[in-house]
Order: sequence, then structure tokens, then C-alpha cells
Amino acid sequence: MDFPFALALHGGAGTISRALMSAEAEQNYRQALQAALETGYDVLRHGGAALDAVEAAVISLEDCPLFNAGRGAVFTHEGHHEMDASLMDGRDRAAGAVTGARHIQNPIRAARLVMDQTEHVLLAYPGNEELAREFGLAMQPTEYFFTQHRFDQLQEALAEGRMRLDHSEAAQAPLEKPAAFVDEDPKKKMGTVGAVARDQHGNLAAATSTGGMTNKRYSRIGDSPIIGSGTFADNRTCAISCTGHGEFFLRAVVAHDISCLMEYRGLSLAEACRIVVHDKLAPVGGEGGLVAIDSFGNIALPFNSDGMYRASLSSDGNLYVGIYKD
Repeated sequence: MDFPFALALHGGAGTISRALMSAEAEQNYRQALQAALETGYDVLRHGGAALDAVEAAVISLEDCPLFNAGRGAVFTHEGHHEMDASLMDGRDRAAGAVTGARHIQNPIRAARLVMDQTEHVLLAYPGNEELAREFGLAMQPTEYFFTQHRFDQLQEALAEGRMRLDHSEAAQAPLEKPAAFVDEDPKKKMGTVGAVARDQHGNLAAATSTGGMTNKRYSRIGDSPIIGSGTFADNRTCAISCTGHGEFFLRAVVAHDISCLMEYRGLSLAEACRIVVHDKLAPVGGEGGLVAIDSFGNIALPFNSDGMYRASLSSDGNLYVGIYKD
């Protein structure tokens, strides 16, 4: 029996304003989101597994320098990159994650390796890179992850003496700072990518990847590689991938909380997401959002910030790409 299938993804949330977004930047973001969406959806369309679909979608986003993951990862205080990723299979809640990766081209591939080839769930640097090399994953020198606008963000953050949740540029699409560039609140962008899917066999999966915070120190880890906080999938309820201020999402165990509200209270996906994102996170300053899909193929894309890069596509042909509050 074939089930309705669908995929949803995000590329970060925060202060994303029409007034501050150039037309060129908006077009670039929309194209990148749709390209990743179609990459993952193509897996589902051909009968592939939800787990393979979310991995493929996240790889596409990691390879795009517009997003704070993989090639577009932000710089740490020391001037390098520490990337995190995780994924989860809703069939049996198998999961894999990596944190602090520095040279793995696609951290989400390494997370998949942890799940498939080890008895563990989460591997830190340098062990995750040792595993990646053993299985022949693509590795890249530091220069591969260098983008000028990310480096400029680090210099600004160092001068200010604080971390940044993501970049301060409003029009982020060009790799060079645009001439008519407008500053905005540097605390209001959360750069993480992720995807959730339901395949034709009725299985769910979720995947998340991030470069973390600009100017982060002491090997800081957010919610993205933590199963139950930034990523969760269970065929009985839902699949979730989060983006936001990681410390708040960690404390709230956001992804698992939504699943629990559905399982124990019988809430719909939309209602469970609304309670967690708007009633629990927002009042305590937990800004951000998530993408979610339930066991029936319903999709939710909630966020409490000004915007969230997001997209979804389902087997009924319903395509959606959004950036701002609609």
C-alpha cells in the first residue's frame, strides 16, 4: 500500500524582513530552498525511504554557502568551523549525530554513518572525523568552508566581544557584501538547516545540520545534534527538525515534547507545535521555529520569529516556499 508522501525543510529562522531583503537575495534563497526540496522529494517520488530523502535535502543545503551549515558554516572564536548534525529514523527511532566536525564536507553524512555503522548515537570531534575517513566520506580543507561574509561576521563579533546566533547582513545571498547593505539586529538570526519527510511506505524521518554560533567558544554545542531537542522522529507521532536559539530548545526538549503532546494527550500536529513554539518557547525568549510532519502526512511549519526560510512539497502537488510571516 502506498501512502501519501511529503517533505518539508528549513534553512534558519530569525529577523527576516521584506524591507531589508534585496530582490536578488530573496530569489537566491527561494531557488536554493526549492532545489533542496526537489532533491529530497525526488527520492520519495521514486519510492525511496524518508531517511534517504531528508539526508539528500540536507546535503543540498549544506553544499549551499547561503546557509549556516556545511560549506556556509560560521566561524568560531578561534577562526575555524565546528559543525553539528543529526538524523533519526521514525521506524525504530535509530539515530546518529556528530558534533564539532571541522573538515567533513557533509556532516549529515557522518551522522548517518554513526547510526548505520556504530553502536553509538553521538560522536564528537575528532572521533567523528576518524570514522568519516574510515568510510571514505569527502573531507575538505579549511579553505573550502571559508566565505568572506562569514569571516567579516567573525571580525564584527570579535570586536563586539559576543557571540552571534547568525550573520548580521540582511541581504545574505551574495557572497560579497552588497553595496546597498543594511545592518540589522545581529542577535536575531538562527542559522540551521533541516528536513522532515514521510515516504510512500508510511515511515517518517528527520535530519538537522548547523554551523552553530559565530564567535562561539569552549566547544559550545546547541540543540541540533541532540536527539529529542533539535531532531526527533517516531512513526507513531511525528518527525521534527528545529532551528532557533539552541540553549532554549535544549532546555525545552522541543522536538520530543511535541511528540509527547501528540502521543500522551492526543493533540494534532498543528496544536502540539503551536503550544511548544508559541506558548512555551516564546514567553521565555526561545526564538525560532521548526518543520514537522505527522504519521498522516500533515505538515506544520511554525515559528515565533519574524521569518523562517522554509519549503514543503507533498504528493498531492502542493508546493510551498516561504521566507516571511505570511
